[in-house]
Amino acid sequence: MSEENYMRIIDLRGRKLTRAEMLDAMPRAEMGTNEATELVQPILDDVKARGAAALRDFAEKFDHIRPENLRVPVEAMKAAVDELDPEVRAAIEESVRRSRAVSASQVPAPFHTDLAEGARVSERWIPVQRVGLYVPGGKAVYPSSVIMNVVPAQAAGVESLAIATPPSRNNADGLPDKTILATCSILGVDEVYAVGGAQAVAMFAYGAKGSEPQDGEILCDPVDKITGPGNIFVATAKRMVSGIVGIDAVAGPTEIAIIADGGANPSWLAADLIGQAEHDELAGSVLITDSEEIAAKVQEDLKYRVPRTEHAERVETSLRGRQSGIILTDGIEQSIDAANAYAAEHLEIQTADPDAVIARIRNAGAIFRGPYSPVPLGDYMSGSNHVLPTSGTARFASGLGVHTFMKPVEVIEYDEQGLKTLAARVNAFAVSEDLPAHGECVLSRFIDDPYDKATIKEQEEQAGLR
Repeated sequence: MSEENYMRIIDLRGRKLTRAEMLDAMPRAEMGTNEATELVQPILDDVKARGAAALRDFAEKFDHIRPENLRVPVEAMKAAVDELDPEVRAAIEESVRRSRAVSASQVPAPFHTDLAEGARVSERWIPVQRVGLYVPGGKAVYPSSVIMNVVPAQAAGVESLAIATPPSRNNADGLPDKTILATCSILGVDEVYAVGGAQAVAMFAYGAKGSEPQDGEILCDPVDKITGPGNIFVATAKRMVSGIVGIDAVAGPTEIAIIADGGANPSWLAADLIGQAEHDELAGSVLITDSEEIAAKVQEDLKYRVPRTEHAERVETSLRGRQSGIILTDGIEQSIDAANAYAAEHLEIQTADPDAVIARIRNAGAIFRGPYSPVPLGDYMSGSNHVLPTSGTARFASGLGVHTFMKPVEVIEYDEQGLKTLAARVNAFAVSEDLPAHGECVLSRFIDDPYDKATIKEQEEQAGLR
């Protein structure tokens, strides 16, 4: 790669790659998970042991402010709404409206299957009772993440919602960002904590007593599931408490891939790559194209655009990182293969026939069809959800939605005749697995002595089980 270019070239042309080789060729960020685990474990332990006192200490250490209130007063959230810029409020309310419409359509319906007379299996979808929603801070504030977490949880019917988001140094009292607080209030969420990082995950997983442990005051009750994106320490903490509580996913740095052919607009491609790189120095921006001309034009356009964007240094670091690059392919077939191997969090399709490409995509967190569906539309206003699988996990995982906050539970309903029809077969199956008591509990409903193996078949015949 020329030093003048922002993005390295990964040339797949003329290469017949195995599945393993294609996966290995994809650009990925290096994640220091072992180091993060060593740093996170003491935080989890301390919050579990000392509750609110530990949370205040960690806020002072990591956020450089000691919050007066760990739980945000409702009055502060209402005041934040009153202070909100009218245009921003209108944008938030429109985003909520569209998200609610999509989420309402995602709620699964119960169903049943009648297998025979008196034999029915049904499925109910039951909402998780209490969830903890994490909203990151750091390099930016994300009221959009409040919407993406809260709206599907509310549509699912979750009874109890709690939000944790870092305290802001811009507020002398240590409250979180006011736009985040206003968004919480607009959505009707009144349990919000000025707690960030791995310590927020610990608070949700274990609960936390108030600042006076001897009086038994409870600051935060433990939750059943934790959702929401965060940095490597939040992601590591979620992984470490998984099993104590449920989690949505262990998210890595955000990423975009774009499949483009020779007819795509290189200026728009460059803008979209920069837009994703703006998130973080580890963000991945990947262009997949069979056009060497488009690749060259994008490189030239980046030279014009990057120095002029607000977070130019961050963007440049991201674009020059090993997690970003331009993948050159032999044609659209190889471009599709590369996209499926990369399994992008966000996948834009900017080709002459986007529908034909989309039909071949198996792995993507969300697909953005055509030049007028850029990723920021999904970040804020499209009605879709922007909490999506990263780091290639879209090969087996999906984004956050109503289903994240619900559990399918089967209900088995057999009457006497329905069970009688299967009793002998259940017993035969149980005996074959050397679990005879399984069969005996079924046979007990129809014969006197299921433990007498010498007469069992005779008893089954007399009871009409054979």
